[in-house]
Formats: sequence, structure tokens, C-alpha cells
Amino acid sequence: MPGVPPTRFVFLGPEGTFAEQALRTIPAAEHGSRTPARSVPEALDAVRAGDADAALVPLENSIGGSVGVTLDELADGEPLVITREVVIPVQFVLGARTGTPLAGIRSVAAHPQASAQCRRWLRENVPGAAVIDVLSNGAAAQAAAAGEHDAAICAPIGAERTRLTVLAKDIADHADAVTRFALVSRPGPPLAPTGDDLTTLAVYIAHDRVGALLAVLTELAVRGVNLTRIESRPTGERLGRYVFFLDCSGHVAEARMGEALQGLRRVCADVRFLGSYPRAGADRPTPAPTGTADADFADAASWLARIRAGEGL
Repeated sequence: MPGVPPTRFVFLGPEGTFAEQALRTIPAAEHGSRTPARSVPEALDAVRAGDADAALVPLENSIGGSVGVTLDELADGEPLVITREVVIPVQFVLGARTGTPLAGIRSVAAHPQASAQCRRWLRENVPGAAVIDVLSNGAAAQAAAAGEHDAAICAPIGAERTRLTVLAKDIADHADAVTRFALVSRPGPPLAPTGDDLTTLAVYIAHDRVGALLAVLTELAVRGVNLTRIESRPTGERLGRYVFFLDCSGHVAEARMGEALQGLRRVCADVRFLGSYPRAGADRPTPAPTGTADADFADAASWLARIRAGEGL
């Protein structure tokens, strides 16, 4: 229900993954129930069905890019909205059962994306080890703990959960890699603006209109709305049909964002609002560009009203 803090959380499982690690940074989730889901669609469907209040799912990785299945699920089906984003560093560790020496490792369980992000470290430190693909970082840790493989590339929480000894920390080739997660709930009134917010949209352009994408960008630019991310995904209708996912600086309650949304509604085939929420890591409000604060829009509207009423300039 709107205004009621969530207590039942679902996340992309299994346990011991970065998704669980990210979820536990949310105070309400630390004290609520946390249930792993087998897939992103399963997690989001649990929220749609009312079996969970919120779902935490991966949105994008700074190395691997956007998570297509999450974007597709948000653009399709019963509407859901993002209420919060969580950004955490991707800090892979190499875990093994107690007593396993680094020199004795012959097989390493890893999710394909994890092994790809640790390729250089593996080549330099365990060049003779076979890398075995598994379904998740949590599954990798579980396989090493069960003795199915000598070691695992996993999240710190996975090594801790399965009581693996950490043989090496921070083994990713890109030390500053991060993953962005979205906390998704059923639609309701957005939280009040913080002064440093993001609004996410799914925009379907009019394909029979020349310059349709430019028209979208123009609606944002002329109102001082900064576009921080744009991503296209096929709609599945036919070749050349795409939905564009936009992350914009600002909140739906702000005049500039409200007017931009109205403009997009006029020029696009369809627009799906996917939420306004605080930017992760924001510690102080970001001033609106000159002429785009709510007071500026109110002053301009008042000026126009006086002209229309014949009251002069």
C-alpha cells in the first residue's frame, strides 16, 4: 500500500549473491523477510501477484552493460515502478574449502560474467585451472563448499554464507566495477523529491515520424532535463521496432519534469513511467539549471496568464 514501508522482499537468487548483498543495504529489508527468486521475471511477478511488497533486481553493470531481461519485464506486463536504486561495488573473491592451497586448484566454479571479469587474474594466478560455468555466484560458492570444484569466484557474502576460506580478495580485472540494482514495487505515489533524483521512462517513438527520437530528446533538453542514460531494446513486434529506456535527472513532482512528460506524451506513440527515486549516493541536492526551477516555471505561467487576461506585460 502507498506510504506503508515494505516488509516482504524478494530478490534475484540464490542466496549468497550480489543481489542479496545489495538488498541488505536497505534497512527495511534487513529487518524484513528476504526470499530468493529463480529469475528476474519470477521476482517481479511475485510483486505483481501481491506475494511480495518489493523486488530487488539487477539493472546494469558498469562492465557488462544493461540487464536486458529486467528492462523487458519493466516495459511489458502489469506496470511496476522503481522506488529506489542501489549501487554496490563488484568485489569478487576466490573462495575454497579450508586447507585448499592456491597452487592446488584445478577447477574453479564461476558464473560466466564473473569469470569474464576476472579473466586476467585467473590467467596469472591459476593458469592451469579449468573454469566451470554455473548459474550464479551463489551456486559457484555452493559447488565449492560441496567439493564439486576446488574453488569458486563469488561475492564476499557467498563465501561467508558457505563458510569458504577466502584465498584472494578483489580479483576482478576492473577494480572500480559496480552493479546497479532497482527496488521495484507496485505503482503508488512517489516519495517526495530529495533534490537529487532520477526518473526512469520507457518511451515508444512514433516510427512513421521523421526525427522521432530527436523530438524526444528535444522535449527534455528545452526544459533543462538532463538525460543520464538511454538504452534501446527491441519490442518483439518486428525488426526496427524499439523501446527506449531513459534515465533523466529530476523528479516527476518537479515542474520541469512534469512538463517534459507531458511533451513526451504528445510526441510519442506511448510512454511508460517507471518511477522517480533518489539517486544512489546523493549527499546533497543538485541545483536545477538556470530557468528550470519550479519557481521559474510558476513565474512564466503567471506571466502568460496576465497576457491572456489582457493585463499587460
